[in-house]
Amino acid sequence: MDSNNSFSNDSPFAEYQSKVMNYLEQIKPPFPGGDKPAAISVKPLAQGEYNINYLLSGPMSKAVFRINIASQINRPDQILYEYNALQLLRHSGVTPQPYHVDDSKELIDKGILIMEYLPGRSLNYTTDIAAAAKVFSTIHQVQVAPENNHLIREKQPLTLIFDECSGLLESYFKAPIADRKIASLLEDILAWAAENKTKETYYLDAPYQCIVNTEVNSGNFIVNPTNDTIHLIDWEMPRWGDPSSDLCHFISPLTTLWKTDYRIDTLSTKLFLNTYTQHIHNQSLKDTLDERMRLKMPYVLLRGISWSAMAWVAYQQDFAGVRNEQTWKTLTRYMDATFIRSLFSPFIRF
Repeated sequence: MDSNNSFSNDSPFAEYQSKVMNYLEQIKPPFPGGDKPAAISVKPLAQGEYNINYLLSGPMSKAVFRINIASQINRPDQILYEYNALQLLRHSGVTPQPYHVDDSKELIDKGILIMEYLPGRSLNYTTDIAAAAKVFSTIHQVQVAPENNHLIREKQPLTLIFDECSGLLESYFKAPIADRKIASLLEDILAWAAENKTKETYYLDAPYQCIVNTEVNSGNFIVNPTNDTIHLIDWEMPRWGDPSSDLCHFISPLTTLWKTDYRIDTLSTKLFLNTYTQHIHNQSLKDTLDERMRLKMPYVLLRGISWSAMAWVAYQQDFAGVRNEQTWKTLTRYMDATFIRSLFSPFIRF
């Protein structure tokens, strides 16, 4: 079993490199193609705020070894939550296949997941909009027993987002380093959301619930032009909720600007939604999609800016995950009063 030493000794990759190699030798988890642990190489692949990923390469195939550093759902079973979501989606054809999960924290002190490696590039908003819409239509139509899955339920979707955002923003409001003008602006937006969340009765009266990813930035898509495939790969915090959650997230400026400088325009938005509805079989969902998105969009924006405010504080104080410099640059761009007003001005009078 070989390794790649192209990273610095103080990086998270260096800390866990030997542990991953030892885990494979001791546990001998199932590996696609029947490759033996002794023949598998371990190399750094990608690092986010909450996970470290290694590429496992054998003579016959490849896989991803994922180490969960911190939870995005504030639960101790984060890695099991993700693995079980991938199990629900294993026949979709647009998500990675899960191979192995271990939450014992015995050989490695974190939860680990081994899953399918999907080669390709990140999504390009100028060329892959229609393909992304087809991915969403496929995921949102995966047949899952409503009462027989582990997913967090959006029973009162706007209230759920409001409560979540209230908790996230509390860390910003209490932080000595917070900008008081921005805090006041966020308080006004939160007050508007508190007053308008009763509109969620629309979703209760006309429910259409399915698996929604909730993290749909361009970096979480893998596009392979050679194979003509596209997959959505990050399933840390999916929910059982309304499809408008994913669709609003995808076109939100907070999403498109996260990894790129792209801000989706009206024509591209129309292409995206038209393609999505063309591949949806439920007529009721087609007929009500515009209204579902109209009600959900300001709350999706609120969730994004609330998480950004929380992370902006945490990055400067006690962040439990892995610090990413590109994320920090984006957070500083988002925590700007003019930018925040531009997000909410279509919905709120300031």
